[in-house]
Amino acid sequence: MVRKRVIVSGDVHGVYFRDTCRRVAVTERVRGWVRNLPDGTVEAAFEGEPEAVARMVEWAKHGPPTALVEAVDVYEEEPENLAHFEIRASPWRV
Repeated sequence: MVRKRVIVSGDVHGVYFRDTCRRVAVTERVRGWVRNLPDGTVEAAFEGEPEAVARMVEWAKHGPPTALVEAVDVYEEEPENLAHFEIRASPWRV
C-alpha cells in the first residue's frame, strides 16, 4: 500500500472536482479523502495499491471536464490505513 497527497491548483472550486474525485477513487478502490482549501486549491490523499494511486494522481492532473487544472504538487506520505474515500469539510468551515 502507498499514499500520495496532492494539492491541485487552477479553476478547481465549484466544478464538481471533489465529487468526481470521490467517484473515481471508489471505482479505483482507492481510500482517502478530498477537500477544498481556503486559497482556492483542492487537497486530496490517496491510499491503495501503487497502480491505482498512480491513476488517481494522473486523474488529478486534469480533473473533471469542468475543471481547469494548472498544477499538481504531489507528496509521498506514510499510509494511514483509511477505511474508505470521503469528501471532507473545508478547514475554514465549522
